[in-house]
Amino acid sequence: MKWNWSTLDDFMPAFWDGVLVTLQALLWGSLLAFSLGLVWALAQRSTLKAVRWPVKAVTEFIRNTPLLVQLFFLFYVLPEWGLTLSALATGVLGLGLHYSTYTAEVYRAGIDGVPAGQWEAATALSLSRSRTWTAVILPQALRRVVPALGNYVIAMLKDSPMLMTIGVLEMLGEARQFGSRTFQMNEAIVTVGIAFILIAYPASLLLRALERRLVR
Repeated sequence: MKWNWSTLDDFMPAFWDGVLVTLQALLWGSLLAFSLGLVWALAQRSTLKAVRWPVKAVTEFIRNTPLLVQLFFLFYVLPEWGLTLSALATGVLGLGLHYSTYTAEVYRAGIDGVPAGQWEAATALSLSRSRTWTAVILPQALRRVVPALGNYVIAMLKDSPMLMTIGVLEMLGEARQFGSRTFQMNEAIVTVGIAFILIAYPASLLLRALERRLVR
């Protein structure tokens, strides 16, 4: 295996562009996944079947179809229906929608883990339903699920190269484009692989530390 440092120097400007795009997709995709996941979790606890059943069906459908198929649908099919998004916006939407179905289950488990006595205490204090959720239940549930949500952020990072298939030049997309242009793929791919490790491994250590702190 031949390693050429000058090739790596040529790749670095494109690499940093790819890092920026990757982090943008990860940030906005995570925010969308966390927000929508909470909406799905609360909707599935609704007493109205007209709300609960459709949400359950949609989340099950998204969870049981590949992310790549969903990205292709959003990027190639939605324009046929009059909705056209940029490649990056489509990637963010795809990641957020896909992972929101998993974070919904995390939220559900966190809510179910709140002791029944907390609900009873809120009822005894005559708190409204909205006040019970915002002041009693959700603060305790969210504290329990933070580490699990963080794990999905790391999973989303590792799935971000799929955005390359719809034209998003994240890290791997930039490496592939560079290799196709220069016929020197070795340095670019190795650099991207190392970059994923340098981002994901410290994040996993941080999550473990956070989990230990929350347990205490």
